[in-house]
Amino acid sequence: MDLDAFSLAGRTILVTGANTGIGQGIAVAAARAGATVLGVARSPLAETADAVAAVGGRFVAIACDLAAPGAAVAMLERAWAEHGPIDGLVNNAGIIRRADAAEHSEADWDAVLDLNLKTVFLLSQAFGKRLLAAGRPGRIVNIASLLSFQGGIRVAAYTASKHGVAGLTRVLANEWAGRGINVNAIAPGYVESNNTEALRADPERSAAILARIPAGRWGAPADIGDATVFLLAPASAYVHGAVLPVDGGWLAR
Repeated sequence: MDLDAFSLAGRTILVTGANTGIGQGIAVAAARAGATVLGVARSPLAETADAVAAVGGRFVAIACDLAAPGAAVAMLERAWAEHGPIDGLVNNAGIIRRADAAEHSEADWDAVLDLNLKTVFLLSQAFGKRLLAAGRPGRIVNIASLLSFQGGIRVAAYTASKHGVAGLTRVLANEWAGRGINVNAIAPGYVESNNTEALRADPERSAAILARIPAGRWGAPADIGDATVFLLAPASAYVHGAVLPVDGGWLAR
């Protein structure tokens, strides 16, 4: 096995939502693989910076509220100018709003779709334009969800957004694979993160979830991070338009 095929040495990777949970796990994994990580979040990134330093990696904190109009693209352009060229974009930032479908507010719908899908497209578009103009190869990894395949309960906007992320991943791969840009996604299973805090705090729901996971445990952010490194690295050169479940076997059940 060529270990260099799994290395990110010399590459610059931008990760959104890098302050906690899955995003933090991705940032640490990419740094351990040799990348310079540009971590983006509206919340403080000191904890992620410390975690990256602990593995001997390089980290740049970028403060940005990706939900603010125009902020995401402006951030990417600024990051490219100051720290680029950028080799990989990981669209991880996202939110969830739980409510019965009959009670789901329009405001919550808009907030979820804007960040989870619209921002993913706008960042991918801006990054893709940069790569295409420069004739550079690049990697985009979108964070989808098991709810890219399933319906879920009380998460109408989130499910719609994550189905959209899967479709967007495929259409961008169709357009850009022949231009040297790999676009793929990861569908995390039930991972210990802020988004699953309510589920883990509910004894009955948590037990029901664990009973269906063949691996017998909740996922860890590092599980998603290591899979993301594969999709950012040379080893996945012929992988385009994939939505890779990293779910402990949930979808196989």
